[in-house]
Order: sequence, then structure tokens, then C-alpha cells
Amino acid sequence: MKFFRKIHLWLSVPFGIFITLICFSGAMLIFEPEITRAVKSDVYFVKAQGEEPLPLGQLMETVKATLPDSSSITGVTIFSDKDRTYQVNLSKPRRASVFIDQYSGEITGRYERLGFFSTMFKLHRWLLDSANPHGDGVKIGKLLVGISTLVFVIALISGIVLWWPRARKNFKKFTTISFSNGWKGFWKGLHVAGGMYAVIFVLAMALTGLTWSFDWYRTAFYAVCGVEHTPRNFAQAAPASADKPQGRPEGRGEGNARHERGEGRPEGRGEGRGEGRGEGRPEGRGEGRREGRPEGRGEGRGEGRRHSEFGRWQQVYDELQAKNPHAPQITIGAETASVTLGTTGNGRASDRYSFNRRSGELTLESKYADSNEANKLRGWIYAIHTGGLGGIVTRILWLLGALLGATLPLTGYYIWIRHLRKKHQGDHHQH
Repeated sequence: MKFFRKIHLWLSVPFGIFITLICFSGAMLIFEPEITRAVKSDVYFVKAQGEEPLPLGQLMETVKATLPDSSSITGVTIFSDKDRTYQVNLSKPRRASVFIDQYSGEITGRYERLGFFSTMFKLHRWLLDSANPHGDGVKIGKLLVGISTLVFVIALISGIVLWWPRARKNFKKFTTISFSNGWKGFWKGLHVAGGMYAVIFVLAMALTGLTWSFDWYRTAFYAVCGVEHTPRNFAQAAPASADKPQGRPEGRGEGNARHERGEGRPEGRGEGRGEGRGEGRPEGRGEGRREGRPEGRGEGRGEGRRHSEFGRWQQVYDELQAKNPHAPQITIGAETASVTLGTTGNGRASDRYSFNRRSGELTLESKYADSNEANKLRGWIYAIHTGGLGGIVTRILWLLGALLGATLPLTGYYIWIRHLRKKHQGDHHQH
């Protein structure tokens, strides 16, 4: 036990403050999508529902007319919530998108991550290291996050080893947080009992989060899961929640790229929703030829727009929506489309399609169930890391777990400092 006590203490002391910052900032990102939509409701929600949305071709041409020559439309995401505006994804700048009211044709705004969440994300991933996290070379902040997370795992496991023998003798005492012994008892209870309540959740977050920190760990993690790690296949990867901050890890950096909880993740949740989410947007196979413009507002949905690069998007959407009436979102791009599945627990699971740009015929279908195991595991890692695998309930539990995790180093410092003072006072009396 003495060995585990020393390991628990001397690893936690130098890295405790980093662990607190990582846990707290991660907790702040869990409900980023919902908070962002509430704060910027005029961007994310329509003013009033009309009888029927305007044709996609017309809406895309409206957006296209506002773009500089250097930027183009790569896709549009349509949500099952009819009050949500359409999200139009752009080629430039990186992960850019605009929102358009599908009933009025009004562009409601651009995607902009709220400053608070941008800071929390940088703190969570890189400890605010100003170095470019996507470039070459070692990033001190990213490395510290990885090492601190690894230390946290060891501290949690050693804490369980220290806690269990005592808890068996007096289970109630070691699972209770109370003021019966004043503040001293409260802080100790919060550290010991609070740590036990949070351990399952923070271990799940830490063990999955490490896959974005170290290549060797990621390879080992995949091997333990019985999956060979392969570079991310964007043709098969599941899209992040479209309105999630695209800087949130999808994989908070497969290799050194890009963590869409984005990505949220907010949502996406990424990877990603990470680091990650043009993650999750159809990559497309070319922008198509811009040979003409829609011939009028009154054209049929998808018909009469054969000369527009968006001419068949409405037709494709209508067909996919009819086949998947309960899909949370459908994304249409240049000759590609994806249907996000809402019942798997993995928010990035999706079926993907290709379609003929001229006829609108769906010519290829790639089921999520048939995608390679590495891509599936990436999605599950993100879902577990952000608490998205069980919906609102698990996200609340993950929030509380992350906040408790943030308190563990602070309460540990308190207990340690009190112990040092007692020892010092005892030595002083002896002299």
C-alpha cells in the first residue's frame, strides 16, 4: 500500500493543476451545441415555418451569390427539426458554414464558435499553447495534456487500490460526503467518496481521450478492441453533428491532425462531432459545372435545374428523406450524400450514398453496418469520450463526472498540505 500511496501522491502533485484544467474545460464543452443554439437562436432557428421549404437549388444559389470566387458550397445539412435552419457548408475558410432560412431564403448568419467555448477547447486540447496544433513538431501543450491524462489514469487506479481495503471495513464512511467533521471532513469526503462516484466516468473519458494524444496508445487501444488501426477513411467516416463546432475533435487528432464530444463536438457533439468536423461533411467528387442558374422560384422541387450544380439536390434529399423519415439529419453534397442514424448510440454513424449529378439517381450505397471496424471504433470512442452514447442522461452524468474529476486534484492538494503542516508541527514540538 505504501508503494501505491507514493505513486498516487508524487504523480498527482506536479500534474494535478493540469488535470483540473483539462477536466473542467472538458465539462464546459459537453453542452456547447445546446448553449450555442440558445445564445444564437436567430441564426440556428427559422423565424416562422412556411407551408413548404423553398427548393434546395434555389437556396443554394442564394448562398452562392454571396460567396467570393475563392469559396464554394460543398454541401448542405438538413435537420429533422423543421424549425432548424439549413446549414450550408463551404470550402473556405476551413470548416466554414452559413445558415439559411429554408422558408424565406434569408441567410441568418455564419457559423462562429462562441469565444468562451473556443477558449475552453484550446485549454482542453492544448492548454492554450499558441503553437499551431496541426503543424509538424512537438506541441508542448498537447504533450502535457497527454501526459497529464496518463497520470490521471494511474492516479485513479492507485486511488481505487488505496480506497477499497478501507471501504470494505466501513463502506458508509468512505462513500459519504458531509460536513459532520467540518470543512476538513467535507474536503476529504469530496476527494475520497467523490472520486469513487466519478471514477467510472472520468476513466472512460481519460482512456478514450488518450487515443488523440499518443500514436502508440491509439494503436494499442485499437488492438485491445480487436481492430487494426488505419488512417481515417473520409469516404466511410460518419459525419459529425453538423452544427457542432467543427474544431471539436472527431478524433482530437488522428495522428497530429485535428475531438468533433465538436470535434461537440456541440456539438457534433466533432470527434468532430472533432479537430474534426469539414469532418463529417461530404467531401464530394468535384464541384460540378456551373453552367446556369435556376429558372425561377416556381420551378418544381429538383426539376428544371439540370444546368445548376445543385439541380438534383432536392430530388436526392426527397428520396433519402422518404427512405429515412426518422433520420436526425441528412447531408447532400456534390454527387454524395449521407444519412445520420439516430438509434445506434454513435452520433457519427451514417449511411453514405453517391448520386448521378445529372439524373439524380442514387448509384451507390455504403451502409454504416458495412463500414470498416476502425471507422466504427472512431465513432464510438468519440461518443464515449463526450458522453453522447446514451443521449441527455449520459451527457449529464459525464458533466457531473468531469466536474468531480476537476475537484480531485484540488481536494488532494488540500489533504496533502494539511498533512505536511501536521508533520511540520509534530517535528517542531519534538524539538
